[in-house]
Amino acid sequence: MTQDFDPNEVSTRNDKDLLADYSPQAAPILPLKSSLVFPNLVAPLMVTEQKHSKLVDDVLMKGTRIGLFLQKDLEDSNPGPDGLCRIGCSGTILKMLRFPDGAVRFLVQGLSRIKITNVVSTEPYLTAIIEDIKEPEETSVELVAYQRNLLERVKTLVNLAPYLNDEVYVSAINEESPSRLVDMVASNMNSSVQEKQSILELIDPTKRIMRILSMVNKEIEVLELSHKIQSQASEELSKSQRDYILREQIKAIRKELGHLDDRAEIEELEKKIEAAKMPDQVREVAHKELDRFSRMNPSSAEYTVSHTYLDWLVDLPWDKSTKDNLDLRRAKRILDEDHFGLHKIKDRMLEFLAVRKLNPTQKGPILCLVGPPGVGKTSLGRSIARALGRPFARISLGGMRDEAEIRGHRRTYIGAMPGRIIQAIKRAKYNNPVIMLDEIDKVGSDFRGDPSSALLETLDPEQNYSFTDHYLDLPFDLSKVMFITTANILDTIPPALRDRMEVIRISGYTEIEKVEIAKRHLLPKQITDNGLKPSQISFHDRALRLLINSYTNEAGLRNLEREVASICRKVARKVAGGLKRKTSVTTKEVEKFLGPPRITRERITDKKHVGVALGLAWTSVGGETLFVEATAMPGKKGFTITGQLGDVMQESAKAALSFVRANSESLGIDPEFMQTHDIHIHVPAGATPKDGPSAGITMATAIASLFTGRPVQPRLAMTGEITLRGEVLPIGGLKEKLLAAYRAGVKTVILPKENRKDLYDVPAEIKKGLKLIFCNNVASVLEAALVPVKKKPAKKRRNLSKKKS
Repeated sequence: MTQDFDPNEVSTRNDKDLLADYSPQAAPILPLKSSLVFPNLVAPLMVTEQKHSKLVDDVLMKGTRIGLFLQKDLEDSNPGPDGLCRIGCSGTILKMLRFPDGAVRFLVQGLSRIKITNVVSTEPYLTAIIEDIKEPEETSVELVAYQRNLLERVKTLVNLAPYLNDEVYVSAINEESPSRLVDMVASNMNSSVQEKQSILELIDPTKRIMRILSMVNKEIEVLELSHKIQSQASEELSKSQRDYILREQIKAIRKELGHLDDRAEIEELEKKIEAAKMPDQVREVAHKELDRFSRMNPSSAEYTVSHTYLDWLVDLPWDKSTKDNLDLRRAKRILDEDHFGLHKIKDRMLEFLAVRKLNPTQKGPILCLVGPPGVGKTSLGRSIARALGRPFARISLGGMRDEAEIRGHRRTYIGAMPGRIIQAIKRAKYNNPVIMLDEIDKVGSDFRGDPSSALLETLDPEQNYSFTDHYLDLPFDLSKVMFITTANILDTIPPALRDRMEVIRISGYTEIEKVEIAKRHLLPKQITDNGLKPSQISFHDRALRLLINSYTNEAGLRNLEREVASICRKVARKVAGGLKRKTSVTTKEVEKFLGPPRITRERITDKKHVGVALGLAWTSVGGETLFVEATAMPGKKGFTITGQLGDVMQESAKAALSFVRANSESLGIDPEFMQTHDIHIHVPAGATPKDGPSAGITMATAIASLFTGRPVQPRLAMTGEITLRGEVLPIGGLKEKLLAAYRAGVKTVILPKENRKDLYDVPAEIKKGLKLIFCNNVASVLEAALVPVKKKPAKKRRNLSKKKS
C-alpha cells in the first residue's frame, strides 16, 4: 500500500465483530521495543527488519490477527519466545505504508489481551498459538468511585501536560467501561513501556484502575513541581543570570527532594585533599576553602575562582617524589651517550649522586652552566634528569620582565595563576624534578618588578624549603628540586643571584671534539631526520674539518649541524630522484654542495712584520684572534686609535704607549724619532666593537716593534693586561683564547704568569699543540715576542808595527 494514514483513525466496526472473525489459531508474533498496543485502541507501529516486513505482508494478505508482545530485553534484535513478556495484545492491521529504505509503517487496532500457549515455528518469523484472556466485567460502587476519581485526575493531567490535548479528556468521558478507560489513559501517558506493560498484565479491574491512578498522580506531581521550579527560577533570575536557568532549576529540584547540596563534588574534593598528603598548614587552609566553596552559589563569580584554587591545591605533589637512580655506572653511561667531553659537569653530577647515596637528605644543588651558544647547556639538563630518573621541566627566562611570572598573581586579580615554578612542578607531577631555568642572564626588569629578585628565594637552599607563591599563599618545599640555570655571560646576572649558584663554565669545543661529536651525534641525527640511511651517505673526517674551519665560526655546534643538514637534504633529493649508489662526502663534495668557503680568517704566516702583533680576545661565542697594527708618520707626537675600540681598550693603548716612551732608553729607541712622529694604532674588523684590558701587552709589543724596528716572532700570539710599571696582570677566558689560537695555527702564546693555574681546564691536545710562555713583566714579553737584534761581527784590529830604521 502506498497511501498515507492518520494514526488517530479508529475502526468503525464493533470490537465484538472483529473478535468474532478470529477463532483460537496460530498467529504471527511481532516483538515490540519502544511502543505498546492496548485492546480497543489504534496505534501506529514501524518495523525495519526484513523478516518483520514479511510478517506484516503475510498478515495483510491472509487477514489474520497479529500478536504484539513487548520484549523483556529492549536491546535484543532477535528475541525468542522466552524473551517476550507473558501477556500481550492481539490486533488487526488497518493500513500500511512502505518507505523506500525498506521500513514499513502500519496502523494496528488492538483487539484483546492474549498469551502464548504453544510455539508453532520460529522461521521466517515467530508463529504461536495464542489464547484470548477474558476480562471480568465487574461493577461495584468502589469501582465507580475510582472511575470518577480517575476522570478528575485526567482532567488535571490534561491541563498540566503540554503533550496532551483536550480530546484525550473528551475520549475519557465517553468511555463507559473502567477497563477501557484505564487502557485509554495508559496509552496516552508519558510513561515508560515497562510501566504500561504492568497495566496490560493486570486483569483485575480494581487493581488496574488503582495502578493507573498512582501513575497519573505521580505524573501530576512531577508536572506541578516542574511548574513550581520554573516559577521559582524565573523570580530569582536577573538580566545577568539568565545563562544559569538550568542550574537554578536543578537547585530547586534538589530543594524539593530534600537534598540541599549536591555532595558528590564536595566529597570528591575531600577525598583528593586527604590523598594529597598535604602539610598540616596547607590541609587546614584547603578544608577551610572547601567549606567556603560548599556554601557558594554556582552562579557567583567566586565559585569558579574557589574551585580552581582547590584544584591547584589537590593537584600539586606535596608529598610525591621519585626515587633517585643512584647507580653511578649507569649515570656515567647515560651522560657519555648524550654528550661528548664536558667532563667537569659530568663529574659534578656523579659527585652529587655519590653524596646522595651516602646522605639521602642532601638538598639539591643549584648549578649555573655558563658558556657560548650551541655547546649543549640545555640538552645537558635533559641528560641529567634521565640519569637521575627524575622528570624534567624547562622554564625560559629570556626577556622575562614581570615578577609575577616567578611568584604568580594574587587571587584578587581576574585570571590569576601560579608562577612558572609551581606550574612546572604540577606538570612534572613530582616535587623533586630537574628544573632548567634557561637564559638567566637575559632577565630584565621594569615597572612590573624584577624577576631576578624573585629568583633569590627560589635559588637559595636555605630559603626555598618554604617558597611562597602569591597565588597559593602557602609555603611549598623546593629544597628537593634540582635547579640548573644556563647563561652565556655572568656579567648581567646580579651579584646576589650569582652568589647563590655554583658556576660551571662550558667553553667551546676543539676541532677534534667537534669532529667526534659530529660523528657520534650530529650525523646520525641528521641522516635519520632527512629520511636517509647510513648505507646511502657517509662523511670523511677531512670534509668535517673543512665544514668546521671554513664554513662555520663558532664555539658551539649549531651552525655545523645546519651545514650537515644542508648536505643531507641535497643528498636526499638525489636519492628521491633515483640515485642508487652511496654518496661519500669529501672536501670536493662539500664545496660542490655548499659553494666556496664562507669563513675567511686572517692569514697567519711565517712572515715577520714590524709593528704588527697578534692578540687573543674573548667573545660571547668563544675566543678570537685580534691583530694590532701600529704605524708612524711625520708629525708632532700625535696619537690616533681606530677600530671601534671601547674606553677600556683605548686606555690600555695609552698605557702601552706611555710605558714604551718611559722605557725608550732601555728598549734602544731613538727619543728624537718619537718626538717627530705621530703614532696610529688600528685594530682590524673596524665594524666590530671591541673592549677590554687584555690587549694591553699586544699593543705594547706592536708599538715597541714599530719604534725598535724589530719584527714580531711569526705565529706568536699574546694576551694580558699592562700597567704603567710594566707588570702583566692576569686575564679571563683563557681556555676560549687558547682554543682560538689553536684554530688559527698559532704555535706560541705568551700569557700572564698568574694564569698558569687556569690551564687545568684546557684540553690536553691544546696544551700539547701550543708552546706557552708565562711572563710577569713587559720586558720579558718583549724579549720573547720580538726578533732578537743581530749583533754585528767585531772588526779585526790591525797590528801596525813600526819599522826599525
